[in-house]
Amino acid sequence: MSGSALYETFARAPLAFERGEGSWLVTETGERYLDFAAGIAVNSLGHCHPHLVAALTEQAGKLWHVSNLYEIPGQSRLAGRLAEATFADRVFFTNSGAEALECAIKTARRYHYVNGRPERYRVVTFEGAFHGRTLATIAAGGQKKYLEGFGPKVEGFDQVPFGDVEALEKAIGPETAAILIEPVQGEGGIRVVPASFMETLRALCDRHDLLLILDEVQSGVGRTGRLFAHEWTGAVPDIMAIAKGIGGGFPVGACLATEKAAAGMTAGVHGTTFGGNPLAMAVGNAVLDIVLEEGFLQSVQDRALVARQAFASVVDEFPQVFEDVRGAGLLLGLKCRVANTAVIDALRDARLLAVGAGDNVVRFLPPLTVSDEEIREGVERIRAAAATLAASPAAAEMKKAAS
Repeated sequence: MSGSALYETFARAPLAFERGEGSWLVTETGERYLDFAAGIAVNSLGHCHPHLVAALTEQAGKLWHVSNLYEIPGQSRLAGRLAEATFADRVFFTNSGAEALECAIKTARRYHYVNGRPERYRVVTFEGAFHGRTLATIAAGGQKKYLEGFGPKVEGFDQVPFGDVEALEKAIGPETAAILIEPVQGEGGIRVVPASFMETLRALCDRHDLLLILDEVQSGVGRTGRLFAHEWTGAVPDIMAIAKGIGGGFPVGACLATEKAAAGMTAGVHGTTFGGNPLAMAVGNAVLDIVLEEGFLQSVQDRALVARQAFASVVDEFPQVFEDVRGAGLLLGLKCRVANTAVIDALRDARLLAVGAGDNVVRFLPPLTVSDEEIREGVERIRAAAATLAASPAAAEMKKAAS
């Protein structure tokens, strides 16, 4: 065997970083990159935030792991804080978003089972969704590229077109247990679900005794300027999966639920070895210390407005490269007229990191602590990348075809 012993499942960029400082990443040779990827919306408070570093190192000197055979005080504290700040009464901690979604799906099925309706196990989901990489969550997402080669699709998921109320109503049947949706589709192209549609989902769930499950793995923990994206709407979920930002870079996920929805999740029906370990709980509580500080979420909204306006000006300046701005808060996307892979490469050449998404979109997910100055610097780098792309033969052909 030659080369790396790793699975070849990632098309990694030819970059390796030695350290991080806030919104910046630094290579071994000292090159500085402005990080508007944030580990795919994970590094919510930037790199090496001193409060998170202190919480992790203090806990690391005390206790790392005991398993859920015993009480973990940090779990009780973080669960209580999440419940107090949200709709939820109960919390189950995991290591990732996919695990949180698995717990959410099991919670919904179990709810109907203990209420005498075991036939109700199906979940309605939406085209373009991404809910994780386990066998159940790729079935929930329904995207062929993630399902191919992994055998029969896990039963129990019915996809309908994004935003199609008529198709949704037709999909609800006697075996339907829940509706699952991302308030903002991240991988699907930074598509924001309208508040009216979210409220329709809540009404349909109430009418048919279904559970509304929200996937806020990417959109949660302040990313849109509220603690969770659904708070911009009138729709309150029964179950919600979170991860990414709640750990600020440390692997943490959680399934949140109302008392009613979680009533069937009794001792022995679900479990985890690592989920909610002392290290993860120390960091999760430290993240909430910052995000729940008075004025923090307003500062995210303020910076998001600056970023969105600046992005719109770049779209106006380079219409042959970009089509429009999408998203909410600091979960932003630029719909591209050239291949988004080419845009990401050009941005990387300009020392700006971004992430691809479906529908030929580039995602920008800066830390929630990004400064106005760093946003302006990022926009200048987007402008420089766009200028390079606009001068390319492909862009010239596209401009000629459009005229």
